[in-house]
Amino acid sequence: MAGQLIDTDPELAYAHAEAARRRAARLPITREAAGETAYAAGNFGTALNEFRALRRMTGRDDYLAAMADCERALGRFQGALRLVKEGLAKGPEVVTRIELRLVEAGIRSQTGQVEEALRILKSEIEELGTRGTKLARARLRYGYADLLERSGDGEQAERWFDAVVRLDPDETTDAADRVAALRGIVIEYVDEDEEFFDEGVGDDDDEDEEEPVVESDAEIEDEAEGQDEVLEVEPEEAVTEVEFIDLNDAVAIDETDGAEAGETDEQ
Repeated sequence: MAGQLIDTDPELAYAHAEAARRRAARLPITREAAGETAYAAGNFGTALNEFRALRRMTGRDDYLAAMADCERALGRFQGALRLVKEGLAKGPEVVTRIELRLVEAGIRSQTGQVEEALRILKSEIEELGTRGTKLARARLRYGYADLLERSGDGEQAERWFDAVVRLDPDETTDAADRVAALRGIVIEYVDEDEEFFDEGVGDDDDEDEEEPVVESDAEIEDEAEGQDEVLEVEPEEAVTEVEFIDLNDAVAIDETDGAEAGETDEQ
């Protein structure tokens, strides 16, 4: 349940994960769920405690970047930088390395070292090249583009957000919206459940609109009489007036005629 709600309602997701953690606190999977949902909900102190517990229980460093980001969010920048340095020294996989660099750049930016933050991300982009997953590379470029825009370089930011769009066809980021905003394009999203009506419906000024044809009472009565006449036609007469008869109907008619002829002979 927590995994299903983490993107739409992280607070509720954390409530579910915390309930599971209280029942099975010694299981790594419950501590992991509690940490991830707390992090998504912005409860960084709780998330940090859960990630630390998970690290002790498993001996893995998978959440070092998240731990460093929790320290950054809590304003403990030196502790965050120590975790980043520790994580990079372990020679992590590309995905983890990118996350650590993003946290490092965030710390530099928050402490007024914007140029250093830009240098870190630009250097990482050039050094990694095409290594890593498309999504990881998209996140790295998104961080760089976001920092460029916040530093006032909208032209370069647009260029790098464009690069993110090409690497992120599933639109896991809002890079396309950021590009549109930089170009002065406003994108309006419409609820799928909203009802739409054709333009001009109910417009009294529409001169081209045809008025509905209303039949007179006499015409309606004549039509009804004509229908009554059709219903009163005898079956034999109706058959003689049909130009084409289905083969099965013809066989049935022949059998009926034969039966009537037999009855006549017997009489």
